[in-house]
Amino acid sequence: MKAAIYCRVSTEDQEREGTSLQSQLEACLRKAHELGYEAPEELTILETYSGLTLDRPKLGQLRQWVRDNEVEAVIAYTLDRLSRDPVHFIILQEELERAGVELILVTETVDSSDLGKLITYIKGYAAKLEVEKIRERTVRGLKERAKSGKFPSGRRARLYGYTYLPGKNVGEGVRYINEAEARWVRQIFEWYVNEGLGKASIVYKLRSLGVPTPSGKGLWHASEVWKILKNRAYIGETYVFTEARGEPKTRLAKGFRTRKTSRVTRPREEWVELPNATPLIVDKELFEAAQAQLKRNKERAKRNTKHQYLLSGHIRCSRCNRTYSGYARSLKWSGEYHLKRYYRCLGRLQMVSPIRCGNRNLPADKVESLIWKEIEGLLSQPQLVLSELERKRTEVGGKNLVEHELEEVNRRLKALDREQEQLLQWALKGFPEETVIRENEKFNRQRAELKERRAELETRIDRAKQAEVDIAGIERFCELVRQNLRDFTFEDKRLVLEALRLEVWVDGDTLRVVGSIPVIEGDIVSTRR
Repeated sequence: MKAAIYCRVSTEDQEREGTSLQSQLEACLRKAHELGYEAPEELTILETYSGLTLDRPKLGQLRQWVRDNEVEAVIAYTLDRLSRDPVHFIILQEELERAGVELILVTETVDSSDLGKLITYIKGYAAKLEVEKIRERTVRGLKERAKSGKFPSGRRARLYGYTYLPGKNVGEGVRYINEAEARWVRQIFEWYVNEGLGKASIVYKLRSLGVPTPSGKGLWHASEVWKILKNRAYIGETYVFTEARGEPKTRLAKGFRTRKTSRVTRPREEWVELPNATPLIVDKELFEAAQAQLKRNKERAKRNTKHQYLLSGHIRCSRCNRTYSGYARSLKWSGEYHLKRYYRCLGRLQMVSPIRCGNRNLPADKVESLIWKEIEGLLSQPQLVLSELERKRTEVGGKNLVEHELEEVNRRLKALDREQEQLLQWALKGFPEETVIRENEKFNRQRAELKERRAELETRIDRAKQAEVDIAGIERFCELVRQNLRDFTFEDKRLVLEALRLEVWVDGDTLRVVGSIPVIEGDIVSTRR
């Protein structure tokens, strides 16, 4: 019989500083051995996560094992290791009961009667209440520390240009200037304000001079330069408790529960200032000049985004596999300046890659005209679109049969597991060795064949699901075909590109176009301007 083991701590510090996970694991393994369960390593989970949520990556894996009937028991050290929320614990307990999986706790007994569940709920509620009390005391202590002028924690106190000195005594819990880094902070402001260098140019300089990054590894990026230019700590203004955890900006699906992983700014009145916690590195006048320049550049960037790029998100480099992005530049001819749009490979930018891609820039007007001309030819042949649509409908129609066969394959694989376990018992009872070896080889061959078939079926199901999405998109632009193609707006054309799932791959002067239906046969050879 197989048992899954689940061990959990709440923070990485507990995992690093102690042996909590290891001690839990050793106790659970002893328990499994005492009860005669096999606990293989691949069914052992060690997780660092809060016990107040069910939305834990590795707990999700454990619940999937239970649903798939891959284990006969789940072993945890204590109730609060599995969950600190009593309601969540009852949910998990009922899931295990429905699947016929035994729940075993090393230090406690599990009673599945109504009275037992009530007692479990009360114990879980007490554990949850204790967590909230600890959290409240911790926050209160951190705020008291902040009011005394010291950083609440070292993690947020570390900042490029400074050295943080931890501790509670006089002169501790504050930042001190790290001159080796501070000189580069001043230099960044000088380059930006007095020499007029942009963030990209500053990145190039820092990289060429071999200046260590704030993390001490990797390469400088524009985002790191931007953070330095915006941080008011460099003029001696230090605030803590400026952010709180919030809901993530995006969700996987409607109603999907997730942890509060995003950071939201607290109201200004809730901020706590730390006087004299951070010495000044940059003159305030220079800092404010940098803020004004950042604002001007932002407004200029907003104006630049008015240019529309039809193939944005649909054009890639065949040489380095990076995206092509749109950009505009001003060119002078006949005594006047003219704005020209281009697509360029991001691999040509030095701050993206130290080894620059040699693929060429493309004039946007010419490329967009070439691609749309080919698409117009496709959309003017509705019989091609409809035949491809019908083929995809056929694929989707057969998906249920494939799913049914996949279920059968999975059931057969589980049956093979049971048969091999029985074969092992025969071997232990002295069954002829030659027969055991021969039967085991047969089981292994069958398993390999079934796994290969399962991979094929899963691929077919994925393709059928993709086809379902494509059908919806193809139907949308089939409706557009009934309109006059010449009257298509920019948004209409983008809709067609999305529906076709069109991608343009650039290799020098050659454009290769692929999509969800045969859009263009062969390559397009573009001409230089």
